[in-house]
Amino acid sequence: MPDKTPLQELSDLGQSVWLDYLSRQILENGHLAEMMERDAVVGVTSNPTIFQKAIAEGDAYDEQLRELLEHEQDAKEIFLALSAARQAGLQAPAPRLGRVEGPRRLRLLGGRSRPRLRPRRHDRGGEAAPRLDRRAEPVREDPGDGAGAGLDRGFHRRRPLDQRHADLRTERHREVIEAYIRGVERLVESGGDPSAVYSVASFFVSRVDTEADKRLEAIGSEQALALRGRLAVANAKLAYRQYQELFQTDRWKALEAKGAHPQRCLWASTSTKNPEYRDVLYVEELLGPDTVNTMPEETIVAFQDHGRVAVRLTEGLEEADRLLEELREVGVDYDDVTRVLEEEGVQKFSDSFRELKQGIAEKRNAFATA
Repeated sequence: MPDKTPLQELSDLGQSVWLDYLSRQILENGHLAEMMERDAVVGVTSNPTIFQKAIAEGDAYDEQLRELLEHEQDAKEIFLALSAARQAGLQAPAPRLGRVEGPRRLRLLGGRSRPRLRPRRHDRGGEAAPRLDRRAEPVREDPGDGAGAGLDRGFHRRRPLDQRHADLRTERHREVIEAYIRGVERLVESGGDPSAVYSVASFFVSRVDTEADKRLEAIGSEQALALRGRLAVANAKLAYRQYQELFQTDRWKALEAKGAHPQRCLWASTSTKNPEYRDVLYVEELLGPDTVNTMPEETIVAFQDHGRVAVRLTEGLEEADRLLEELREVGVDYDDVTRVLEEEGVQKFSDSFRELKQGIAEKRNAFATA
């Protein structure tokens, strides 16, 4: 039997590999299927920026757009319909892993500025009750501006896999976990099945080092420069420690006994932006059980070539705690770093979704004048 590849070994240790983009081309030419088999890819993420370019720069979606525009004019609804059609071709092979991965569907930014998990009443033939609709649909990736607030009201229907941006701070992560747990509790109280709910809390990784390094380089002291390239990994390790703590409480265990799944940490933006850093830094250092790493294809290729497989998320926690104090000593405010990144991320997502809707509107006008 041939030796396992590094990513297959990584998967055996309990981390899920997701690809951080999706295109019609890789669905139709079989490339995604190959990656699922060869590179242990079991999930896919996408966003409005990628989708907007696909719509604006080519004709891959023109036929579907024409059909949708015959009965729908709202750009957001068209986007959701297109993404639902796009996900129809995305099905993972039977899982090799002993853990539950959840629905293998693409996840898309839905464009709401504030995430919510809220039961909605709907009337279908007299039925009116909050519930989770089991129908598959694209799951929206929501930016976490004030992410903890207002989430603890149950679960939005038709949302089998939910993604929260836990921001970059462990404080925000705690709020998001609390919101998720309270949502599961409300679901159970209303008679719902928590085993149908899967959730991840996303952390942008490399952006933390990019922002922190910029500030450290501006300070320029030997002590400051020695701290470059360390905050992103430290922050993720502290978040994972928090994940382990909060999903071991009696409160959570009671929900787990009813079939609930913990909200896993998802490491996003895991390609290194600084060429001085090892190109698989944010894969090697963030390997741990029951987590997700969504990687660009170049990072997948690099890790398959020279990645080192070992669980490191639980190592160096005292050093991670100490790093935050060292940053303060040299004049870098960790809370301000993450605040700036959070605000920039929310604005970027909002701008991207606005551009996506504008791109759909431009296509509609072009069809009308053709």
